[in-house]
Amino acid sequence: QVQLVESGGGLVQAGGSLRLSCAASGRTFSNYAVGWFRQAPGKEREFVAAITRSGITTYYTDSVKGRFTISRDNAKNTVYLQMSSLKPEDTAVYYCNADQNIATIRGPLRANSGSWGQGTQVTVSS
Repeated sequence: QVQLVESGGGLVQAGGSLRLSCAASGRTFSNYAVGWFRQAPGKEREFVAAITRSGITTYYTDSVKGRFTISRDNAKNTVYLQMSSLKPEDTAVYYCNADQNIATIRGPLRANSGSWGQGTQVTVSS
């Protein structure tokens, strides 16, 4: 399995931007689709965005479409989540997760299964 480390979170005002990074090690990163998930206080972890192994196709949950952009640089073994026009409801711990099958990343069970890293805290103030 590939090991992932999230970074880039912080405190930002509403309307601001942040870029999260998900750095991978261990296996051939380009063999893995990657997803970003988030968990707000008192809520379950939810899917945010995903990208295929090649980076050609991306997916987003409706609440972030047009504001967030997921991308990857396989040469750097890193996936990014560019977040713009941030809202207080985007406040959460953000996690990345990888699987060789994009359908598994996007599936309804992924957010609450498997192993997860420490995540990175994103706080959006109003």
